[in-house]
Amino acid sequence: MNALEIRDLCKSYKEFELSHLDLTLPMGCIMGLVGENGAGKSTTIKLILNAIKRDNGTISILGRDNRENFELTKEDIGVVLDESGYADCLTAKQIEQMLKNIYRNWDSQLFHAYLQKLKVPSDKQYKELSKGMKMKLCIAVALSHQAKLLILDEATSGLDPVVRDEVLDIFSEFTRDENHAVLISSHIVSDLEKICDYIAFMHNGKLMLCEEKDLLKAQYGIVRCDEAGLDAIDKLAVIGKKSSPYGVEAIVHREAIPAGMDVSPVDLEQLFIFMVKGEQ
Repeated sequence: MNALEIRDLCKSYKEFELSHLDLTLPMGCIMGLVGENGAGKSTTIKLILNAIKRDNGTISILGRDNRENFELTKEDIGVVLDESGYADCLTAKQIEQMLKNIYRNWDSQLFHAYLQKLKVPSDKQYKELSKGMKMKLCIAVALSHQAKLLILDEATSGLDPVVRDEVLDIFSEFTRDENHAVLISSHIVSDLEKICDYIAFMHNGKLMLCEEKDLLKAQYGIVRCDEAGLDAIDKLAVIGKKSSPYGVEAIVHREAIPAGMDVSPVDLEQLFIFMVKGEQ
């Protein structure tokens, strides 16, 4: 069973269209959803959570249609969104009192262990917390009711680099259990590169690619040469290029690079930027 299966998902607004999206997230894996602001990441997550109505397609969460018996499905999903919806006057202790009556498998001991680990005060009102503290509180909530699938929308936003690294380790630890999985969207591509097994690139409401991270790194490379050198490579194999007075930098399929031409590893942020510019 897969943690998440999306097939031919469509959603149209007046000035935006999510078009024929297909994604599969296996159990035991972390998938990074990458894209610039407005690419469709948050729309996709809202559709997965059945917060907005789809125009077409199917969404299956842990083998169940996400529109059927969502009360049962929500028990198995831990969610962190950019906006939590908690009242400003509530403390972490009060939030727990509310949530333990909502989730059947709420674990108070685990929740307070995460608050301590993430250094979140339990007695401060929500409005008194920094953006980073609010995000850490939401992460603690998501991890404290025995969820099998974490859905995280910009969950590392607002966190300093040290705390971001600590949180990423928590997500990695979560998926050591093969009955768990994580879908995380972020514009901090370096974070996703550290922990993700799969990367999905979105741009203008379309899925540009979805592939295993290690396969992407093996499949693409970056070459630095002059225009004549680039002409020796099949144009269809060139993902994108950047020209300057000093030469050309291009991301290409490794299998199309002529023998003897130097090729460097490509990081995911470079790949995404070049793919987007190639679309434009």
